[in-house]
Amino acid sequence: MIEIEQTGSFARTLSWLHFLNRWDVRKTLEKYALQGLEALQAATPVKSGKTAQSWEYKIDISTNQVVIEWYNTNENKGVPIAIILQYGHGTGTGGYVRGIDYINPAMRPIFDSIADELFQEVMSA
Repeated sequence: MIEIEQTGSFARTLSWLHFLNRWDVRKTLEKYALQGLEALQAATPVKSGKTAQSWEYKIDISTNQVVIEWYNTNENKGVPIAIILQYGHGTGTGGYVRGIDYINPAMRPIFDSIADELFQEVMSA
């Protein structure tokens, strides 16, 4: 036979759970989504400026997860320009243009800030 005995109060746990139930995480995510958008626009290599101005984002909140998605709508003949700038591409004459890692360095501080702030918000409840 297993017996469990509990003493004390669940008041702090219940308070924290009520906070999580009322918490509007969208405001925090919106702030960082905009910062990420600005970081991507500033970091994107510029020839015409079209790729830099083609960054967008969307926020998806479901019961199991929260997602910020940044994406770029600039394409040339179905080829996403932001991706070939990042990873490189072959040319029509057999050459190769090396990619420039501009996305990861631009987004790393944003990811770190999101993690820090969300952790602080949850722990301060």
